[in-house]
Amino acid sequence: MPIISVLLPCYNAERTLAETLTSLSEQTLGDFEVVAVDDGSTDNTLSILGDWGERDARFRVFSEPHGGIIPAANLGVRLCRSRYVARMDADDRAHPERLALQVEYLNTHPNVAAVGSLVKGFPEEHVGEGFQLYYEWLNSLITHEDICREIFVESPLPNPSMTIRKSWFEHVGGYQDHGWPEDYDFWLRMYLAGARFAKIPRVLLEWREHPDRVTHTDSRYSVKNFLRAKAHYLAQGPLQGRDAVIIWGAGMTGRRLSKHLIREEHQPVAAFVDIDPQKIGRTRRGRPIIPREELMDWWGRYENPVLLAAVRARRARPLIRAKLEEFGLVEGENWWAAA
Repeated sequence: MPIISVLLPCYNAERTLAETLTSLSEQTLGDFEVVAVDDGSTDNTLSILGDWGERDARFRVFSEPHGGIIPAANLGVRLCRSRYVARMDADDRAHPERLALQVEYLNTHPNVAAVGSLVKGFPEEHVGEGFQLYYEWLNSLITHEDICREIFVESPLPNPSMTIRKSWFEHVGGYQDHGWPEDYDFWLRMYLAGARFAKIPRVLLEWREHPDRVTHTDSRYSVKNFLRAKAHYLAQGPLQGRDAVIIWGAGMTGRRLSKHLIREEHQPVAAFVDIDPQKIGRTRRGRPIIPREELMDWWGRYENPVLLAAVRARRARPLIRAKLEEFGLVEGENWWAAA
């Protein structure tokens, strides 16, 4: 049995696949297997995989008719023989020590369900300012507490950098299709199931940026569908048993999030908080927009309220956090960021 399995779903990846496979073949940890699942590619992907499989028995190749990333990834999980499953995409590059360091971490931290790493975007000329800011945010979240604090802001776990205990795939039901990003959905279900996360504070994955990335081409990755996912799992977790939801932010993000929350089992959205004098005193979805000075008065009207900070501007989040701390509200208990 290999120490670690690398799960590699592939679809029409002939331009980048050899570079990805080379980075895996150069790992300092040699006792691994690559479970490559070709998802009905129409280019030379399967041929490239076959050549690697003939040269190196650690590269195990499987093929199925095109069905998308979710069935291909779930098939690959079932075929992985190790208790550790390292996710990898067919257009990225792994640092030579990635597998060794992540195996060592999971061996020495039996309470951790999944461990990732820092990431770097490449080629540099293709990484725009927005993605660079996203990478900086990702790389600032190292500990379990960091990751869980921000898990409803955006996916804090870069999927192709992660190594997961196979038992957790079985525990939460693998990847599922709900019309939003399957990897973010998977991490949210693990979070609600009590999984502990971590990252090794080193860049162990280079994440390729190009216009054909699924995040650019698949509607599941739209802002709307990310908000749908957040609303669904907020309702399943932090909002359970709450008699009032107060949303800090009456702008576009707060308005959209409230729409999806109201659809989720009639979540009791009570009010919006904002600092814009042009919004204060008006309503959103029939709920009042109040100034922050009135927040604690509204808070005291309910037995078990919760607040969601739904302001997308990154610079605003620390200011909101400081104000809520001043009010005595505890992040992860009384309120969550959900931008």
